[in-house]
Amino acid sequence: MDRETLAARNIALSEAFRKPPLKHLVRRRLLSVVARIRFMPMRPSRRVLLIRPDHVGDMLLTLPAIRALKAARPDLELHALVGPWAAPVLENVKELNRVLTLPFPGFGRSEEEHTHSPYVQAIRTSRMLRKIGYDSAVILRPDHWWGAMLAHLAGIRRRIGFDLPDVAPFLNERIPFQNAHAVVNGLQLVESWTGPVRAETLGLNFSFSRLDDDDASELLHRHGLPPDARIVCIHPGSGTWTKQWTDERWARVGDLLCEQLDATIVLTGREHELTMTRHIAELMTAHAVVAAGDTSLGALAALFARALVVLGPDSGPIHLASAVNTPTVALFGPARVYEFGTWGPPDRHAILTSDIACLGCGVLDWGSDLPEYHPCVTDITVGSVLEAARRVTAISPE
Repeated sequence: MDRETLAARNIALSEAFRKPPLKHLVRRRLLSVVARIRFMPMRPSRRVLLIRPDHVGDMLLTLPAIRALKAARPDLELHALVGPWAAPVLENVKELNRVLTLPFPGFGRSEEEHTHSPYVQAIRTSRMLRKIGYDSAVILRPDHWWGAMLAHLAGIRRRIGFDLPDVAPFLNERIPFQNAHAVVNGLQLVESWTGPVRAETLGLNFSFSRLDDDDASELLHRHGLPPDARIVCIHPGSGTWTKQWTDERWARVGDLLCEQLDATIVLTGREHELTMTRHIAELMTAHAVVAAGDTSLGALAALFARALVVLGPDSGPIHLASAVNTPTVALFGPARVYEFGTWGPPDRHAILTSDIACLGCGVLDWGSDLPEYHPCVTDITVGSVLEAARRVTAISPE
């Protein structure tokens, strides 16, 4: 089918996916009943609970809000309730007094499911939160009804979040949701404490430790490279196939950047992406270091901080690279660029997309639908990636 027909098909399907199924409408009705039940409020305190169930990328985009809140109100005791999958992002965030972890229902990526229902888990967690005692809760994910319900069950006096259908019934301070970047959205949620903040003046600013830096040096040493080696990092993996480019194109980009930037290519990824990165290395003519599954989050950040540029699809690690102020080239497809694009000046952080009309549909899992029906990332050419890499590294083509 032609591109116009394909885009129209995908737009129609994405709209159908977003339509709430009957079970969600029933849940919404039941939740509205729960929201009307009054629970004994906690005693006033200076503790604020920041609830964010998401993974690494979204957590990184929350850092400016956390820092702005602490800068404006150093008297507040800030606690974060996050998934264990994102806790490493917060290890060196000095603005937080405490980090609590919780395997939020619906957000784990392993095959193991939580043995308790989301509602039983919410009740048990609310008891834990009551023992600690909080005055305010901020629901940082816009549509996170479970987190809002948890704050309500725990009797937290101020419950702040976005005015969305499943979330709003549990809130007593509702912020109008706008189609803005996630960094801007996070700052809006804490504005009652901070006042207006110019988001563009804030970076993500991820901090890694000296041990992380030593680990990055050791990784390079194991592959025969000095600590100050000229490296280009390619992180080809992402959470879903709809966001990924092809191994063959990454190999071609790697070979050309190795030559043009006089650098060694380092292929990074999680342990389950080892096969992919090895395949890319095998396709390359130049030697590439395969480091998938070989770094902690902090060591990966330290490695990225040494790189001339980091390239990859929309993923947590591409945000990590921007958070250590390394130039990036990010390939975006189904995710909304205006909301989740890499944060930072565009002369250092290039975002590449297709021109297909269904771009940014927001559907990250198309199930068994054929990949050729979703070309929003594979439309991106090798030439455009190379040009972007040269631009953000300020290297002129030969």
